[in-house]
Amino acid sequence: MRNLKLLKSLCSSELQGLGSPQCFSVRADTGSLLVASQYSITEYDPRTGQVVSEASLTADNFLPEDGSGAVVGLQDLAELESVCLATAGGDVVLFSLNTCQFECVGSVDSGLTSMSWSPDEELVTLTTGQETIIMMTKDFEPITEIRIHQDDFGEGKFITVGWGKKETQFHGSEGKQAAQRKIQEVQPAAGWDDRRPRVTWRGDGQLFAVSAVCPQTGARKVRVWNREGILQATSEPVNGLEQALCWKPSGSLIASTQRHPNKHSVVFMEKNGLLHGDFTLPFSKDQAKVKELLWNSDSTVLAVWVEDMTAGEDGSFNTCIQLWTVGNYHWYLKQSLDFGRDPQKAPVCVCWDPEHPLKLHLVTRSWTSITYDWGWTTERSPGLDATDNASVAVIDGDKILVTTFRQCVVPPPMCSFELQLKSAVNQVTFLCQPQRTNELAAFTANGQISVYSQDSREPAEKTADEFRIVSRPLVLRKTFSVPALQDDPLALRQMLWLQDELFLGVSTGLLPTTSTLKMLHPAQNDSDALAVRSEIEVDGVVVSMVHCSQSGTVALQLEDGQIRKLLWDCPEQSVEDWCDSTGCKMNFPVPCVQMALCSISGEEYLLGLTDRSHLYAGETELASNVSSFAICNDFLLITTHSHTCRCLQLSTLSVKGLQAALASIGGQNDETLRRVERGSRIVTVVPQDTRVILQMPRGNLETVHHRALVLAQLRRWLDDLKFREAFECMRKLRINLNLIYDHSPKVFLENIETFITQLNSINHINLFLTELREEDTTSTMYPRPESTPVQLPPASGLKVDVVCDALRSAMESMDPNKSVIQHIVTYLNCLTNDLDSFIAVKVCRLCRCNQQGDIKGSPPSRFCLSILTAHVKKTVPELEVALQKVHELRENPPEAPGAVNAEEALKYLLFLVNVNDLYEHSLGTYDFDLVLMVAEKSQKDPKEYLPFLNMLKSLELNYQRYTIDRHLKRYRKALFHLSKCGEEHFPEALQLVKEQKLYSEALRLFTTNSAHYKALSCAYAEHLVEQQQVEQAGLLLWRCGESVGALQAFASSSSWRNAICVAQHIPLPPDQLALLARDLAEKLTEQRRYSEAALLLDQYAKDCEEAILALITGAVWEEALRLTYMHNRQDITETNLKPALLEAVNTQAAFLEAQLATFSRHRTRLAVVREQKQKARLDMLDEDGPDCPDAELYSEASSVMTGSKYSHSNSRISSRSSKNRRKAERKKLSLKEGSPMEDRALMCALGEIITTVDKMREEVHNLLKALVLFQFDKQAEKLQAAFEEALQTMETAVPEVWPEGLQQNQAPITGPNSTANTIMASFQQQQQRPAASQDAELPAPPKMRNGVKWKLTILK
Repeated sequence: MRNLKLLKSLCSSELQGLGSPQCFSVRADTGSLLVASQYSITEYDPRTGQVVSEASLTADNFLPEDGSGAVVGLQDLAELESVCLATAGGDVVLFSLNTCQFECVGSVDSGLTSMSWSPDEELVTLTTGQETIIMMTKDFEPITEIRIHQDDFGEGKFITVGWGKKETQFHGSEGKQAAQRKIQEVQPAAGWDDRRPRVTWRGDGQLFAVSAVCPQTGARKVRVWNREGILQATSEPVNGLEQALCWKPSGSLIASTQRHPNKHSVVFMEKNGLLHGDFTLPFSKDQAKVKELLWNSDSTVLAVWVEDMTAGEDGSFNTCIQLWTVGNYHWYLKQSLDFGRDPQKAPVCVCWDPEHPLKLHLVTRSWTSITYDWGWTTERSPGLDATDNASVAVIDGDKILVTTFRQCVVPPPMCSFELQLKSAVNQVTFLCQPQRTNELAAFTANGQISVYSQDSREPAEKTADEFRIVSRPLVLRKTFSVPALQDDPLALRQMLWLQDELFLGVSTGLLPTTSTLKMLHPAQNDSDALAVRSEIEVDGVVVSMVHCSQSGTVALQLEDGQIRKLLWDCPEQSVEDWCDSTGCKMNFPVPCVQMALCSISGEEYLLGLTDRSHLYAGETELASNVSSFAICNDFLLITTHSHTCRCLQLSTLSVKGLQAALASIGGQNDETLRRVERGSRIVTVVPQDTRVILQMPRGNLETVHHRALVLAQLRRWLDDLKFREAFECMRKLRINLNLIYDHSPKVFLENIETFITQLNSINHINLFLTELREEDTTSTMYPRPESTPVQLPPASGLKVDVVCDALRSAMESMDPNKSVIQHIVTYLNCLTNDLDSFIAVKVCRLCRCNQQGDIKGSPPSRFCLSILTAHVKKTVPELEVALQKVHELRENPPEAPGAVNAEEALKYLLFLVNVNDLYEHSLGTYDFDLVLMVAEKSQKDPKEYLPFLNMLKSLELNYQRYTIDRHLKRYRKALFHLSKCGEEHFPEALQLVKEQKLYSEALRLFTTNSAHYKALSCAYAEHLVEQQQVEQAGLLLWRCGESVGALQAFASSSSWRNAICVAQHIPLPPDQLALLARDLAEKLTEQRRYSEAALLLDQYAKDCEEAILALITGAVWEEALRLTYMHNRQDITETNLKPALLEAVNTQAAFLEAQLATFSRHRTRLAVVREQKQKARLDMLDEDGPDCPDAELYSEASSVMTGSKYSHSNSRISSRSSKNRRKAERKKLSLKEGSPMEDRALMCALGEIITTVDKMREEVHNLLKALVLFQFDKQAEKLQAAFEEALQTMETAVPEVWPEGLQQNQAPITGPNSTANTIMASFQQQQQRPAASQDAELPAPPKMRNGVKWKLTILK
């Protein structure tokens, strides 16, 4: 849906020469024109107006001096820096552009009729006067000479397999008469045909086609040859085929023209000579002739050079060049260049630029050269509010195809409506005035401007055929003539419609390097004509203009990328440089083919897209792979060559932020990015909507709702409390409905009645409730924009429960039957509070009786189903409440028509909840009427549930409820009801407690003095013994009076104090008490609880000697000495105490020596490991550089050693249990040399040694005091010195083993041994740590208790 827009035109009339131009070519390297006439060849630069070189063709007798000669071919040969031309006399001449010398490289006696070079300039074909084709290399060595007219079809001849005769074959809709129809004879070529052969090459240079007049029929026939000169195919007989011939560069079709009895067409042939499509030219049968067809270099535009066949009153012919494009298999006439009837202005040579696809060159008979530069543009309405219809105008000859995308999406070539004009349209522009942006103006080839506006009459809703009118067509309001542009309509380009009857256009300035801005408005003496109100001269060639309807700014772009601003709405119009907020000039680095004005962070910027897909904001490049972009409201939308569409909010981003956002890949929930079809381009964006219209390369349209636009629109609706619009959009576009609440929980809860009123649909409310979940969609699926403040949800309760309760309360408050629900809740509260069942039934009946009159006289509940949904959808579904509501509906059916009855409500509940679950919950209400109602709706067999229900009804009430609860596996409730069933059911209760382990609940149901309580306590104690909680079992047995069992429990658990208390409570005889004390002391000694064992032996067993020996064994020196003197047993001091002291000294000294040796060995090994690791890391980085993928493995966090036999597989263990994780950690932290984590293992071992030695402070202190007391000073001094040395050694080693900043071991490595590679790698690792280094954290240094006083001063 793009149009061709004239960017600039260059007209140069300085070139003059003898005769008239006959052939011309464009030099690709310099851009100059090579023009050959019947007298000379000239190289001319139209930009400077200078003749670069000129040479006469008559001086060397290549052409006759009388001007009767002709040049039939001209080709620039860039590799040879020469020009090859062919004359009608048969000479092939090379003209050197450096020396301006001619060289005849060949001559044909019969003369030449054409010359055509292959696109790669490797071959040249010449057609001679004897109807032959001569093929030569670029060095003009002949390859072959073949006749043009051959009887053979060619190598691609169709094969007939002999399936019957033509008379017996199926002829489709033509019927059997087609078999007898005689083939019509082909008519000869038209009289105006010059009968010269036409040669055209395919873009890849592998094939060429020749159109020549057949001698037998006199009609033209096309033959296709390969580059070896072998005939491939001959076209089928085509009646009325004309001389024009051009092969599409992309290689698919050959274009020619054909004159039918009733129309004139451009037809296309395949390489096999068969016709393949056509389109009709806008002329009558004998109105015009097509002189040439010319494809541009990228095959997107076909130029048709047309000349009238009927001369005017002055005997001259009108000449026109039409530019056609194709989309969705429809050919559009985009531009019509009418040159009038002046023969001097008529073009005699036309060609496309070989380097720039949309640049057209032509030379007129008067030697005037004209160059047109075109560009693609999409003419869309510029409105920003909802009144804009998102209209797009497409030029198609003398029609404008308008599609209003707000109302409907119509694929081209169809449209919403057509605007028929009297002449071909060259430009279309929309009114840049708010509220009127749907109006458009068309600039036609006859120099008129037609203005179309909306019909002010009352619109009809339907057509005469009863079709609904979706889009109202525009109506012609006025047609203005522009007298100043009648001679040259293309003199005005880049037209903008600024205000009502005020137009702005660009024309060529006084100099070729300047432009003139013209403001057009109705003339004072003629309101139907536009006069130039003011002219503004611009120093530079203006190639594009853009207007912002919101700010009124008009921006200009010059051909070198400079940006200017037009001050048009002031008394003195002027043009100034575009400057930013700091006053610095802003220009595009390169010219842009598409521009748009926008506001970024409050500052106005001009965005530009180059033909190389670079997007700029002023001088800043935003992206480099953009295929199209559009500005809509506050959003920038772009499509990229990676087949994505981005949508960014400009008000929340700076230019740098915009640049970073476009460079980012995008996360999983990135709302700014979405995939689109390959080659998609943005046509338009519907303002204040969510629709983006994309066009595919083949021309069809696709509408997408970009997530960013959708969410922005939803947020606006939710902020404005437009819940219905938001809900409908979310339901249509599959947006999670949780966003309605998550966007602003507080606002939603405060306006929940508004939400219900706007939705006004039970189904919609139910849909909203069923989609609720605990996830906060604003932090997962639809993240908030960075500038949006975070909305905190209510602190109380879960989200689903809060919303369900709020909606239910609101619906009940809006429901006249709310009292029913309140009584149901009261009834259920009575049940859950464990009131007597008789009272519960009475309360329920009372509620029903009190409300009987209100229910019968009130209208039915509108929100009954929604209230049921709110109960069921809660985190813990309130199925009982929902079932009671259904039961109330059954007992008191609503009388109003259309009301929800119990059957419908129950059917709806079964839709929400599994029928078996609902049956179980109904059974849990102990209401058999409700159970039957649910069972009837289920798939259960009555033989299955009726006997069970009858059995339940026959039971006593409490036992009945116990049976139901046990069936439903509600064991706590079952135990509660069973405890009320009497003595005969206590064994069953005890069995239930044991099976379900409900001991604590059971103890609370019986009095402490009852036999049931004692039995439960004993059972509980047995359970605790099995669970290895023997001491707690003893407590239970003791308090229930089972002293013997309690004594055994306390004794086995070593709870000696409780055991002694129970023993004395029994009471036990003294000898048995002493025996108990000895048994307990033995167990305590095994547990190294020597002080407690000594207390039992001394006080209860009355054995002081054993008590003292226990204290000596436990190194409790002072207590042992106290008992020795207390019981006057000083003999033990000599026999046991002193030898034990000396043995303890030796043991401690040996232990310290061993610990110090191990510590020193680990410390030395750690230094070696770190040195080897650092060396290996630096060596690898120097060898492979900082980009080596394994560089991070040699960081400080890893212990990879060169030549290690251990792999890294341990770091990738997927552990599923703590046991496996601990096992994996132990494997990783191995002290074996060369293990991956050896340095960490060494650090852990050193830390354990330091901690162990540090804990010996109190033990050594007590030992030293005892040694000094018994005058073992030498041993004490030696032990104190050894222990002090050990502590000092370890304290000194702590900074070495755990250096400062070890946790931040990714700090950049610098120093004399570092290189550029190692430093760069260090900085990279600082930004991104490897995953392997995070598996095992570095052990923290141990804390030494230097504040503990352990040394004795007397030993210093």
